[in-house]
Amino acid sequence: MKGSYENQTVIITGASSGVGEGVAQHFAANGANLVLVARNKEKLYQVRDILKQKTRVIAISMDVSNFDDCQNLVKNTLAEYSSIDILINNAGCHERGYVEENDPQNLGRMIDVNLKAPIVLSRLVLPHMTKSGCAIINVASLAGRVPVPGSAVYSASKFGLRAFTYALANELQTKAIKIATVSPGPIDTPFIMSDIDSVSDLTFSQKISTVDEVALTILRLCKNNKIEEAMPKISGFFTNMTYLFPKLGSILSPLLIKKGRNAKIKLKLKK
Repeated sequence: MKGSYENQTVIITGASSGVGEGVAQHFAANGANLVLVARNKEKLYQVRDILKQKTRVIAISMDVSNFDDCQNLVKNTLAEYSSIDILINNAGCHERGYVEENDPQNLGRMIDVNLKAPIVLSRLVLPHMTKSGCAIINVASLAGRVPVPGSAVYSASKFGLRAFTYALANELQTKAIKIATVSPGPIDTPFIMSDIDSVSDLTFSQKISTVDEVALTILRLCKNNKIEEAMPKISGFFTNMTYLFPKLGSILSPLLIKKGRNAKIKLKLKK
């Protein structure tokens, strides 16, 4: 895949760590021009300074839920590179806990970051995706395929992001713009690993993916003919089955929760 994104301009949100940073590293290795976006300026600039030894890269510290910031992002990208080829909507927000116990502002922010921001950014970049090989990849979640108690609003935001992806792909089927989503389960990043106790037991019933696995899947989605990639695949199969047959989910859920609880205990012992 080396060099396969030569001179393509790629915007990556949530690029200061985790999957966003991993995706940036792989695009840099493949010759892409990068626009790295995140709120954490210090970490973002650290990633920028490492990757600028490999490729052209700019870093923009901003809040993806702010409309003016999003407009300026597109404006600054075009000023620097004159084109936008790929958008990776990766920035995410998860405030865990039951709805009735959670801060209403936190619930609203999850929708703003996880759903509204990808919709707005997609709309803003679409007029500039005029060449072949353009793509928008949305980072959703297995929680967007089955509801997760304690993560109701997060699940809702990812359900919505998947629906947006499929609908947008349908709207743009006559244009040469690839629209797709990746729906991972747990990933070995601080996003879930830094506070294991707050994460649902159900989450840990699945194989934990690595950042590299998710990042490479995103790069492949930019060019293949798939509209969605669930990770791990077996979890994608089961989420499909439980969606089609809700009673199956009711039967499997207690077993999966028990499995996840045991896995969580083992992870905590390793720390």
